[in-house]
Amino acid sequence: MATFRVISIGTLAHNPLWGERGDVRPAHATTVLIDAGDAKILVDPSLPEQILVPRLAERSGLKPEAITHVFLTNFHPMRRRGLAAFDDAQWYVGELEREAIGAQLVGKYQEAEESGDGDLAASLRAEVATLQRCKPAPDRIAEGVDLFPLYGVTPGSCGLLLPQPAVTVLVAGDAVATHEHLSEGKVISPVFNLEQAQESFKEAIEIADLIVCGRDNVVMNPMRR
Repeated sequence: MATFRVISIGTLAHNPLWGERGDVRPAHATTVLIDAGDAKILVDPSLPEQILVPRLAERSGLKPEAITHVFLTNFHPMRRRGLAAFDDAQWYVGELEREAIGAQLVGKYQEAEESGDGDLAASLRAEVATLQRCKPAPDRIAEGVDLFPLYGVTPGSCGLLLPQPAVTVLVAGDAVATHEHLSEGKVISPVFNLEQAQESFKEAIEIADLIVCGRDNVVMNPMRR
């Protein structure tokens, strides 16, 4: 049976459900470690490498080389600041996310080349290389760790489902952003496709007993108590 541990609790730059307007803190995503036997899966290595590596050791006793897989719930740069620390691991992202973001990056790269913006073109080449290194995530990452599409926040955002004997755990990414978003039935803003994001939110609360929020801790689904 796969188990999980939160390595770092994420946060929004500002939380409108707290009445905040304008950025008041650095945003970062919740980072989760999933232990599935021989597979050690790190989800969303959002903190910078120099912070994340000691945090991983504090929370799990593991060094970066122990991580076998990295899974990105989406390809936003904020979600992968510490990705380079896990060069020995297999990197995964949802297939639809990979295709959609790849098309966007290629288009922007071509525009940068045509405009003669060498710095931007170099930056975009690095982004393309990172995306190419990320393989399309299979339906089952490891025993007891299943891909769960949660489209809408980004074109192909996905979570991970961990079915367990007593509860079903969903690592939801920004499909369920915080405890307040869950309680109030709201999706994060802005999103790529609001209708899809709202449908993914509904699917999350229909299936999961425990939800690891994209910018918060583990919360119990109030609809399934």
